[in-house]
Amino acid sequence: MRLAGLSLVLLGCTTDSVAGSTVLTGATVVGVGITDVRIEDGRITAVGAGLTADAVVDVSGQFIVPSVIDAHVHLAYWDVADDLPAGGLAAVVDLASPMAFLDVDTTLPMVRSGPMVTAEGGYPTRSWGANGYGLEVSSIAQAQQAVDTLIANGAGVIKAPITSGLSHQTEVLLAIVERAHTANILVVSHAVDQSEAAIAAAAGVDVLAHTPITTLGDAISDWSDRAVISSLAAFGNSPTTRDNLLALHQAGATVLYGTDMGNQRVAGVNVRELQAMRDAGLTNAEVLTAATSAPAMLFGFNDHGTIEAGKVASLLVLDDDPLLDVTALARPSQIWFNGQLVTH
Repeated sequence: MRLAGLSLVLLGCTTDSVAGSTVLTGATVVGVGITDVRIEDGRITAVGAGLTADAVVDVSGQFIVPSVIDAHVHLAYWDVADDLPAGGLAAVVDLASPMAFLDVDTTLPMVRSGPMVTAEGGYPTRSWGANGYGLEVSSIAQAQQAVDTLIANGAGVIKAPITSGLSHQTEVLLAIVERAHTANILVVSHAVDQSEAAIAAAAGVDVLAHTPITTLGDAISDWSDRAVISSLAAFGNSPTTRDNLLALHQAGATVLYGTDMGNQRVAGVNVRELQAMRDAGLTNAEVLTAATSAPAMLFGFNDHGTIEAGKVASLLVLDDDPLLDVTALARPSQIWFNGQLVTH
């Protein structure tokens, strides 16, 4: 039956509000098979055959996947948070903003770093992030205080760029990482060449904010049990960068889909990033994981990333099988956000 109910404006898009429960029927739930998905009160309440509900949406012949999680955005720099559910995103990780952005309420689930903890005059305070995107430190005590302040104000991840004077202040970088880890907070580093990636690894950094753009060589093994955010389309996409991403993946690093949104101006799923990850040698299934379950697990989006009972019903319905063409994520036929059907 056709969806009915109150139409309301939410997050810069329109959602069709449905009273009671809804079943999506006839589609292939990727990784499960042809089955039904029941949605009620914004969550998936059952996945299985023959489900009933107050409203039935026939999506036979289509494919259902979780909505995408972008692990590298800058939404204080480009204010499009309200538009992202309609672009197919379920959640994001914001990796640099002024301190005030930590207090901004958003319906879109978000883990935020606040300002990068950087050296005096360090990246990005003398370029695009001059207006509060960095907290400058030059001592262990200042580094510890900066991390404490960020966490107290709601930061869920800490970002420390190695592309700054921190590469020459080993003890300060170590203090940043140790203080964050004491609070069970991950540390992400902007480290874009082999030497910076090695410094980040030696300090105990958990995640590379970008795939490095120079040949990593022996530094690859340093990241075998850590993570790397792709950001190929925004930050290189050269053969060397793509080779690094594949080598990191093959060594055991967790690959995460991330676009550097804000510097990249695509308010939703970025088809160029998906294709670049495929061009690097990842399979369609591996790219899908990098855009859904992997960032959900690493960054604590526990209600997202998979399709199962109890999870938030933020879903994409696709005409094409993403295991054959993962760029299908960028052209959904339906977008469900928090159990509501989103229309443009």
